[in-house]
Amino acid sequence: MNLAISACLLIWGGGMGTAPPAPSPLPADTVHVEIVTELGSIRVFLEEERAPRTVANFLAYVDGGHYENGSFYRTVTMENQPDDSVRIEVIQGGADTLRADFRHRPPIPIETTTETGLRHRDGTISMARREPHSATHMFFITIGDQPELDHGGARNPDGYGFAAFGHVVEGMDVVRRIQARPAEGQSLVEPVGILDIRRVQGEPERH
Repeated sequence: MNLAISACLLIWGGGMGTAPPAPSPLPADTVHVEIVTELGSIRVFLEEERAPRTVANFLAYVDGGHYENGSFYRTVTMENQPDDSVRIEVIQGGADTLRADFRHRPPIPIETTTETGLRHRDGTISMARREPHSATHMFFITIGDQPELDHGGARNPDGYGFAAFGHVVEGMDVVRRIQARPAEGQSLVEPVGILDIRRVQGEPERH
């Protein structure tokens, strides 16, 4: 929650019939994206100041429309990684690489969690990769705190960890529904379509 909003909530006493003051909107340049999926939408705040290189790479794919008709295709649960001594929980998605106009951007160097100060907590969005400095368009969202994905964590033997660059502010119920879908190993039997990922401004609407 925005610190200004928190302060308003803490100091407002409120008399009978008196409405609390309206929360201050987030700055117009605050970067949020909406991941629109077949199961609902996930709203994500991007840490542009703390992870500028990673956010710029992700937004280049977003602004190019490359996530349209992409998918979440991988679910990692405590039960489907029997060969891993360090277990995690995430869902993973990416762009539609079969589009005629799709082009991989050059892989980006990892902005480690030590560099950015970000951590892999519940609802963190982070870049997927194989070798260090190989991330392109694929990303994942964590379910629960996942410290072994941070720099120095034991999930990858190289110790670099992964590049966290934002966090979910609405839609973790959608993330969990995707994670719970039927899978063969870690591959979803029916990938969940990403209809689009688009920039949105300000705070998420409250219902």
